[in-house]
Amino acid sequence: MKPEKLTEIITSGEGLTVEFKQSRTKLNRDVFETVCAFLNRGGGHLFLGVDDQGGIVGIESAAIEKLKMDFVTAMNNPLKIAPTFYLTIEAVELEGKTIFHILVPESS
Repeated sequence: MKPEKLTEIITSGEGLTVEFKQSRTKLNRDVFETVCAFLNRGGGHLFLGVDDQGGIVGIESAAIEKLKMDFVTAMNNPLKIAPTFYLTIEAVELEGKTIFHILVPESS
């Protein structure tokens, strides 16, 4: 998705289909709860590296690859989310900082 569209979504703020998590160095526990909620509702946009007010805080550069790997591993772990679900993480640079955008579709 284009950075302009992502900025528009972030600017509109959190809601039923948009959620922000700071997650600068590690995944917050409630990231998985958000993914489950989106899967069980109508889907949504999850942003990591964005604070609750929509400010771009970014993900620390040393943690980018680990955060991606931890997210993918957790999504394939039936103890974290069942049934497991494959989601892709899109790294995007906004305001000179890297954030992650995860588009969570509605699950059947």
